[in-house]
Amino acid sequence: MPGPADPSAVDPVDLAADLIRIDSTNPDLVPGAAGEAAVAAHVAAWLRARGFAVRILEDVPGRPTVLATAAGTGGGRTILLDGHLDTVPPGDPERGGLLPRVEDGRLLGRGAFDMKAGLAAMMVAADRARRIGTRGGIVLALVADEEFGSIGTEEALRTLAADGTVVDGAVISEPSQSEAIVAHRGFGWYEIRLRGRAAHGSMPEQGVDAIAHAGLVLRELDALGARLAAGPRHPLLGTGAVRVSRIHGGTDAATVAEACTLTVERRYLPGESPAGVEAELRRILDAVLARTPDMDAELVPLVARAAFEADVDGPLARAVLDRGARVTGAPVAHRGEPFWTDAGLVQEAGIPCILLGVTGGGAHAAEEWAEVASVRVLADVLEGAILDFCGRADAADPTA
Repeated sequence: MPGPADPSAVDPVDLAADLIRIDSTNPDLVPGAAGEAAVAAHVAAWLRARGFAVRILEDVPGRPTVLATAAGTGGGRTILLDGHLDTVPPGDPERGGLLPRVEDGRLLGRGAFDMKAGLAAMMVAADRARRIGTRGGIVLALVADEEFGSIGTEEALRTLAADGTVVDGAVISEPSQSEAIVAHRGFGWYEIRLRGRAAHGSMPEQGVDAIAHAGLVLRELDALGARLAAGPRHPLLGTGAVRVSRIHGGTDAATVAEACTLTVERRYLPGESPAGVEAELRRILDAVLARTPDMDAELVPLVARAAFEADVDGPLARAVLDRGARVTGAPVAHRGEPFWTDAGLVQEAGIPCILLGVTGGGAHAAEEWAEVASVRVLADVLEGAILDFCGRADAADPTA
């Protein structure tokens, strides 16, 4: 297998092994960790050597994202291939780690499944399609920080918009067991900060107990959860959900608690907006405050990530699903997932999106692996999907 300095690998399995060797542990997960700089430099060199125009985006110092483009001949759609460079910390070196190996048809090593095999398949597919020639453009966003804050995909989307680049569809090769992910829930994190009045524990009537009043909020959130569970079900995702993940309040056993903070997570469905979910929580809090005039409270949004749902009959999804069926000889199954991905950001930017990745297991576990055959199949499927969606340079306009 080629080493990190060798940009010549064309087998996606060899390239994936090359990427696994380069530590790209997210430093927001492990302070002082390697981050994406070395692996970004490697993929940038690999793509430049193959004729892509490459830029390094680095709004946050030390957290680079690689944006690579290959212009088409004109008259076709532009496709974006998005994938993340960062990983969680390496697992057991005896069971993979940063020393990739192939055993029993599986490529082992940190990031093999999540998602350096997917990155390699995207890069190889894009290069093959570029060599054949496309009418539309090919864009690769190999991004930082998906495992924590998604700053890389956000920066790539901002840059493309500022450049005036119109992207007609996007594929993210997160691990998917070779099935297409066409929907996932969004989520929001919030703090509800309650403030009462402290008093000595022997004279509680002189205080306003923030912890006791937090119980009123908890009951309202329980009622919201019950309404969501009984509400309309999405065919792939089920229902929305709400839960309190942390409670912090009080100072000591002898003092009426002046303050109490609830950390709330709300998982929501396509069709629900972050703004609508925030308004829903504000209504609940306002109703509690109307019954407790001595209590002050504040709702503080922390994170809001949109849900995602693909149009499975749109040109992007059809290019991927139809090509997948042609390559494998069987229909590509598709499903929804309860967790969130950067597809939420891509769709928020107005770009149709679908996820398709390798088969494997052990994401975030001690032993991580990707099925070798699935890596090569993914590269073949993506190559064909790019050509079908963007149009071959020697074929008629695919958008006509």
